Amino acid sequence: MSFIPRIFRCFIRIVRPIHLGLLAFIFFIGAVSCEKDDICVDGDTPLLILRFYDATDTSNVKSVTNLRIIGIGNGDPVDTFTDRSTTDSVAIPLRVNYGDTQFQLILNSAEDEEENETGNIDTLQFNYSTREVFISRACGFVANFSEMEDNLTTDSDNWIQNIEIADTLVTSQLNAHVKIFH
Repeated sequence: MSFIPRIFRCFIRIVRPIHLGLLAFIFFIGAVSCEKDDICVDGDTPLLILRFYDATDTSNVKSVTNLRIIGIGNGDPVDTFTDRSTTDSVAIPLRVNYGDTQFQLILNSAEDEEENETGNIDTLQFNYSTREVFISRACGFVANFSEMEDNLTTDSDNWIQNIEIADTLVTSQLNAHVKIFH
């Protein structure tokens, strides 16, 4: 009877150092192979910020009623803000693979019975240069835009009176890039 416990104690004396050494080795490998988590927190291409102002008193912000913005070539309303909302500023995406993006900005947007747009449509084009910037391994590259220029198509009933590029560099979304006076 006392023979089994003696063998067992002997076995534990032999295995314990190997077991502890193996655990220490596994812990060491785990510790040196740790890296920062691959979580991207600041890796989005910035949107173009449009701010709307009163054309008669250019220092006053003025909301646009039932605003709809449609990307030309896309055909769908921009989904970065609530469609047909009344707002004094919006953030809209620019195309990264092209040097320009065109939008239809529609004041008092609505549809008639045949689903035709009844609002006042102004067509606005932005021309720019695109530069890719490496953020991190987790985020990859983002596009920044520079040399921003505008081109408003003139028609007989423009609701947009004037446009001012406030910042020709689009690298963040902290401030308005374009002032639109109406």
